[in-house]
Amino acid sequence: MSQEAQVVLLRQALRPVVAIVGRPNVGKSTLFNRLIGARQSITDDRPGITRDCIRSVLEWNGINFTLMDTGGLSPHSKDAMATVVSAQVVQALDEADLVIFLCDAAAGLTAVDLEVADILRRHRCPCLLVVNKMD
Repeated sequence: MSQEAQVVLLRQALRPVVAIVGRPNVGKSTLFNRLIGARQSITDDRPGITRDCIRSVLEWNGINFTLMDTGGLSPHSKDAMATVVSAQVVQALDEADLVIFLCDAAAGLTAVDLEVADILRRHRCPCLLVVNKMD
């Protein structure tokens, strides 16, 4: 492997990862799209549209980092797809250096929000609480 390729791999490994996490339909994909300045994640009024983690590399104030859009976390759902999405979110938490915990002000704090907060606490994730839909 060339020295240039090694430098690229090292930069990728050292790039911070920020994950946007929350229950279904709080606006994670919309926030992700706004932050990256493109429509990379699909958005819809129906919950459960984002099922896979979507990643984008961006620069903010001279710092390059990876931003991850995650599916909605439904910790106690019996639905098979929700279980798969939850496993992917937990994997994203393991990778993340920082988590943006997104909540919906219009709906208020829900039992699922509290469950998500408990998962974040147990993972000892550094978090920013961001409240969406204030208007």
